[in-house]
Amino acid sequence: MKTRCAWCANSFDEYVRYHDEEWGVPVHEDQKHFEFLVLESAQAGLSWATILKKREGYRKAFADFNPRIVSEYGPGMVEDLLQDASIIRNRAKIEATINNANRFLEVQEEFGSFDNYIWRFVGGSPIVNKWKAMNEVPVTTDESDALSKDLKKRGFKFVGSTTIYAHMQAIGLVNDHTTDCFRYGELKNK
Repeated sequence: MKTRCAWCANSFDEYVRYHDEEWGVPVHEDQKHFEFLVLESAQAGLSWATILKKREGYRKAFADFNPRIVSEYGPGMVEDLLQDASIIRNRAKIEATINNANRFLEVQEEFGSFDNYIWRFVGGSPIVNKWKAMNEVPVTTDESDALSKDLKKRGFKFVGSTTIYAHMQAIGLVNDHTTDCFRYGELKNK
């Protein structure tokens, strides 16, 4: 039996699969960056399990996480999305997603890609931590503070440091698998 991070123990299959196959894997595709930014922003105040169960609804509602299409959503689309039970029906979060799509495109224009932009905050390669237990893992770091501050300065919404640290963990900017987790060693050298 594989040893996993304690946060996914005794969880549903999709959650365990997310841990085993996605969490902490370095992302370099802009559309995947946008997907995780949308999902992490939607998570604010909720559990990741809730968002993960609605991931396919988000994929459909937000054009397979295509920021160019999402950036063109108008007030009518916001009203339609507020009726869509397959996503979190929160006006502020829906409007933030549309806003963030526009900001995302601006970052792509400035840096050539969102990937070029975001990896600068960790010097271009993942920070590999050596946590023995989940209670050692911080909820924010200097890097998440700096990235959050910069995103806010650029006009992004729902990007507080805690949300951004979770985002950094998800897309592999940091490896926060505990050292006893089978994924820790697999990702340590990526």
